[in-house]
Amino acid sequence: MPRHKFSDTRGRIEAAAVQLFVAKGVAETTVRDIAQAVGISEGALYRHFVSKEQLVWLLFERHYVEFAGRLTSLAQAESTTRAKLAAMIRGFCQAHDENPAIFRFMLFVQHGQLSRLSPGMSTPVEAVRSVLAQGLAIGELPPQDADLATALVFGVVLEPAQFAAYGRGPSQLQTVSERLVAAAWAVVTTI
Repeated sequence: MPRHKFSDTRGRIEAAAVQLFVAKGVAETTVRDIAQAVGISEGALYRHFVSKEQLVWLLFERHYVEFAGRLTSLAQAESTTRAKLAAMIRGFCQAHDENPAIFRFMLFVQHGQLSRLSPGMSTPVEAVRSVLAQGLAIGELPPQDADLATALVFGVVLEPAQFAAYGRGPSQLQTVSERLVAAAWAVVTTI
């Protein structure tokens, strides 16, 4: 089989799997469902992925680490803690709006996958925490626990994404990004 055909099929499997995992849930999605959505046999799917669990993990790890890199790059382009945090939150909103299926996939499966990340691996949580810890260290934020501050920022951003996934609130987070920026700044500066 030509290499590009193998790669094309793998990409189609991944795209179909993400859509099914978001729509039905990982546990409820079968290998047969994925194979049927792509128009291949289950055996052909297994030539690309040894199991559904491996497929979930590989998709999660790749997108989660890539997203962390994207957030880190956005923060590095700014000079103040407030600007770094604002850029990252806008990045969250843009990522959600560009590909809601991938964003929802990462959001929905993270709890079953986070423990598999290697120590020191770049993550969105560490990217945000690093900005907040630096802001604390240089006095741009009032003294507080960096982990709690990180959790509060994630709550501000991810709950609207969760609500959007279930048809509540705006489906396009960029329309409320400045409100999320203001809310996140308020939670890390109000002690």
